[in-house]
Amino acid sequence: MEPGRRFLGVASFALMLVFCGCSGSKVSAKGDGSPSREKAVTVRAFTVESQDVRRAVEAVGSLFAYDEVVVSSEVDGRADRVLVDVGDHVNKGQTLVEVLPIEFKLTVDQQEAILEQAKAKLGLTGDGAETRDPAETAAVRKAAADLANAEQKYKRSRELAQQGVLARQTFEEDELAYKAAQAAYDLAVQDVRNLQAALKQDRALRDLADKKLRDTNIIAPFSGYVKERDVTVGQYLKVQTPVMAIVNTDPIRVRLKVPEKMAAWVAVGQLTTVSVEAYPDRLFTGKIWRINPSVDPQTRTFDAEALIENHEGLLKPGFFVKSSIPSKKVDSILMIPQKALNYAYGIYKVYALTGGNKLKEREVRVGDRMGENVEVISGVEKGDRLALPMEGQELAMRDGASAKVVSGGIHEKAGAASDKGDR
Repeated sequence: MEPGRRFLGVASFALMLVFCGCSGSKVSAKGDGSPSREKAVTVRAFTVESQDVRRAVEAVGSLFAYDEVVVSSEVDGRADRVLVDVGDHVNKGQTLVEVLPIEFKLTVDQQEAILEQAKAKLGLTGDGAETRDPAETAAVRKAAADLANAEQKYKRSRELAQQGVLARQTFEEDELAYKAAQAAYDLAVQDVRNLQAALKQDRALRDLADKKLRDTNIIAPFSGYVKERDVTVGQYLKVQTPVMAIVNTDPIRVRLKVPEKMAAWVAVGQLTTVSVEAYPDRLFTGKIWRINPSVDPQTRTFDAEALIENHEGLLKPGFFVKSSIPSKKVDSILMIPQKALNYAYGIYKVYALTGGNKLKEREVRVGDRMGENVEVISGVEKGDRLALPMEGQELAMRDGASAKVVSGGIHEKAGAASDKGDR
């Protein structure tokens, strides 16, 4: 055989083998020559139904102490004792820090002595004694007696002078003595009044000294926990030097950011449930007690504050919280299982069952999530039949794919689905 013919024969045989191989790929494994079919996606079918749902306001926020104060020193002095530290529980009136009291005790003793002198001048005894009428003092009574004696002499001398039996000079002397006694009486009353004013001043200075002595004990203004300690033993404190920060966390405040569109759904007195990451399996219940009257123009939200009992001290200021506030608003909405949603590139999709045993892809808008279900705002209608993929079938869901509907282990034809799926 010629070389050229031999080459053409071999090439023809190779082409026949390739053709036969390609043709064989279209033959089914059954060997019956029928073309292979795409495997159907196993799904469950469900009907979209409407439900009456009581709306709830879902909001986030933070916890804040009910009361918080920075306790400062009210006197100058050296810290002698520090009695509490960070994390300690303190009661109202409990001493936190003691300032060295020696100088203040000496000042109190000094003011007590000055006060006793003022009382002695007025002839008073006892701490609460006080003369209200100057005529009750010894000095004024003596001046009054002298005035009465001088007045009596003056009147007698005037009668005798009118009768001509008393020298004019003697009468004038008695008249001058009477006027001098009147001036002495007025002066005595004025002196007593001055002493009374001085007594009040001395008492005020003594009370001020007592207060400063008491202020050497820096006390807690309310019950709570020590948040910060800013003082050490031996530190010299000036007036208004911070020493402790005290917080009251029972009850505790939760400040929530509520969207402005839900302003009509939230009112004072409504209950709210709060969850925190520290205790994921526990819900805390509180009540709305304050609502901010203005909306933040940047976030378009307003603050709603609730009070939550915190007897166990589990909740701490600064915790991030999620809250649900049940409202009085009730809407009829369409609900579907969350597992029926397919999310990709910012778009939610579902698959409707058509009468042709196919999956029809639909884009939907979703609303609130309620447990394992989600609200559908648009994209489906009441009565539509949708497909819910069986476990392991999620990636096989696509537009136009064949569907095999199962229910309770019994296979159903997708053709039983409503024709609404064709929309």
